[in-house]
Amino acid sequence: MSGLRASGLTCIKRDRVLFEALSFSLKPGELLYLRGPNGAGKTSLLRIVTGLSSADEGEIYYQGTPIRTSNTYAKSLIYLGHKTALNSALSAIENLHYWAAQHQVAVATSDIYHVLEINGLVGLEDIPVRFLSAGQQRRVALSRLWLKKAPVWILDEPFTALDIDGVAWLERKFSAHVKEGGMLMTTSHQPLSALAGDHTTLDLEYRF
Repeated sequence: MSGLRASGLTCIKRDRVLFEALSFSLKPGELLYLRGPNGAGKTSLLRIVTGLSSADEGEIYYQGTPIRTSNTYAKSLIYLGHKTALNSALSAIENLHYWAAQHQVAVATSDIYHVLEINGLVGLEDIPVRFLSAGQQRRVALSRLWLKKAPVWILDEPFTALDIDGVAWLERKFSAHVKEGGMLMTTSHQPLSALAGDHTTLDLEYRF
């Protein structure tokens, strides 16, 4: 099977079952919108899908192979957590160079300047990111989506700190990625607009 498939996932944290026997699929050209109240297990599920955490039961498959044994999944994936994961002492250019090196992405400085330009950060490329606004820092973090060609995007609250224009900018990127055959799973405290394109919804409930 192409794409991602979750089979029978169960996650238990501090003796509380966040979710159990959860199954879903994400195919090329699909956007999966994960909803649920705080504490329902959204971030825990995303970390399991990326392979950063293990489910108590169940399995995640990529292209029919369990991700724990896959040789291609990590290279096919971009995961951005709800924090920006930026070094505040480094500039946008330096942060993105460091991230690219970590992920073995070959990218020239001119390419990073171009991405920051199209993402509305002209003139801010060489300033330590601690001097940028929260929305500008989020745009720097999200610029990683333009630097690595990866079919699978897993994003945790990517709209945090973005203004209305920033949300529309990112939703258009979502739509373009999916139209090109990409796969996207994201959480958000706000509904996706029509700019993001068609999507399916996966709801998690808070379990006491």
